[in-house]
Amino acid sequence: MTLSTFTFADLFAGIGGMRIAFESAGGVCVLTSELDRHARDTYKAQRWKSQARDHVYIDDVEKIARMNPGKVPDFDVMVAGFPCQPYSIAGLREGLADAKGRGKVFLSMLSILAKKQPKAFLLENVKGMLSHDGGQTIRYMRHRLEQKGYRLTNSQVLNSMNHGGVPQNRERVFIVGYRDDLDVDTSEFRWPNPIQLKSSLRDVLEKSGVDEKYFYSAEKYDCFPEIEAAVKRTDTAYQWRRVYVRENKSGVCPALTANMGSGGHNVPLVRIGGRIRKLTPRECARLQGFSENFILPPGMADSHLYHQFGNSVTVPLIRRIAREVVKFV
Repeated sequence: MTLSTFTFADLFAGIGGMRIAFESAGGVCVLTSELDRHARDTYKAQRWKSQARDHVYIDDVEKIARMNPGKVPDFDVMVAGFPCQPYSIAGLREGLADAKGRGKVFLSMLSILAKKQPKAFLLENVKGMLSHDGGQTIRYMRHRLEQKGYRLTNSQVLNSMNHGGVPQNRERVFIVGYRDDLDVDTSEFRWPNPIQLKSSLRDVLEKSGVDEKYFYSAEKYDCFPEIEAAVKRTDTAYQWRRVYVRENKSGVCPALTANMGSGGHNVPLVRIGGRIRKLTPRECARLQGFSENFILPPGMADSHLYHQFGNSVTVPLIRRIAREVVKFV
């Protein structure tokens, strides 16, 4: 196929990492869905490469699943970095009847696939999904996806630092599926090969002008003595783990999380010029492979930006996957 001939739906869109990647492969986004209003604000602040005339925002994926199919735009590819809550087989099977509401999201995706029948899909989730319930969860998910008329690739774990070229140790699992009638031989699908990491954490750090609010001190943090004693090196990242500091000795940043910067654990720390600080939102954007042109909405709280980048996909990695996905569409 020639690039620029496919449309796609961006579900659980976050701030648009999937969209950037699939637009770079020639796609046109026709549907965006994201529940978090702050993430939607960041998403809508961007200058998107593609904008279909009939592009629509529908905040809730469950709402899309309930809608008349004719009210939802047609699309060739569905991309979904769906939430990583601890799915159980019981929750997945009971779906809407499950007391805790588990399984709604997955059943909604199944419903959308059945109603709209896109040619292909890409799903992304945490690595732990593969081992949950002794592997039963992922086997059940794959079975249900196949029941909807899709031929699946193998489930593949890829790391942002090995396959995306960014200095972040972030492992995620990916699944690609193709509609049965396309007769795609999924054994011919090629996941990205490892590439040499040519940058380190130090390369993404702001060189100057970092706001004082990002720096730690005894006056601001009761935990500062523990942090000061542990954070010694200038060539690595550390994490405050509520009651202790963990050093990352690989020269890259540990996986960004949605709760970093909120005063909790997993806050990435660096020592610069004799002082200790946490990463800035722009540095987090760089660690997820967003370009310098990616707009951080003025006035948005750092806590929201940290949450958004911690939840995001790594753009260069998804870009490599996207170009392979669309070869068979």
